[in-house]
Amino acid sequence: MRWLRGLLVADTTIIVSTIFFGLISWFVSFFDPTGRKQGWLAHVWAKSLLIGSGLRVKVEGLEYIDPSASYVYVANHTSYMDTPVILANLSSQFRFLAKSGLFKIPLLGTHLGRAGHISVPLGDPRAAVKTMQLAAEVIQQKKISLLIFPEGGRTEDGVLQSFKDGAAYIAIRAGVPLVPMVIIGAREALPYGAGVVLSADVTLRILKPIETTNFTPKDRGTVTDQLRELILGELNPKSAAAQPVYPGSRM
Repeated sequence: MRWLRGLLVADTTIIVSTIFFGLISWFVSFFDPTGRKQGWLAHVWAKSLLIGSGLRVKVEGLEYIDPSASYVYVANHTSYMDTPVILANLSSQFRFLAKSGLFKIPLLGTHLGRAGHISVPLGDPRAAVKTMQLAAEVIQQKKISLLIFPEGGRTEDGVLQSFKDGAAYIAIRAGVPLVPMVIIGAREALPYGAGVVLSADVTLRILKPIETTNFTPKDRGTVTDQLRELILGELNPKSAAAQPVYPGSRM
């Protein structure tokens, strides 16, 4: 029954809602140079996806977030539903650091580009560094936040992978706090390789922000390791203490 509901209701909602809000966002983009109205539309779009998919999200730790402040949000990534879960439940304006391939998807790519989300080139380390510097400048100039999945993509088996250190680098360069977040349950709704979204209970746990003002870009590896251990500790508290420290991948 869950699978049938997912096929008939959830997947249909995702397709229809994405087309509907994608077209509105494209139209609004001509009158919204800041991308803020498009950010609000993305928030509403994400809520519609959660409702249609039957995802019941419990949010913990919102007291750590100042809606008027800028942050670099960092979260584990096991499902395509991770993004709607975050978008629907954080009221602050933020942008994504996303793979360049996403910008080629019809409607979604148009929204990402016009709303000011940042494309990450793959396989070009020099271009990646420039992208990180640009992201830090965007945070400072536009007074917005940034969302990054530091594993670099979804995990197939749900096991937390090593982190790339771009998030720490950007936060340190921009002088804003890093906010570790843990998503639990989204993989049960839509695991890697699945095509049907199932109803599920999901927890979005926001951890205490890490201040970066006393760090330099050279400290990004250490900060990245700290981020990963904090998230790992929430995902697997019994064995986290026994896990080796994984150096953050450089960019």
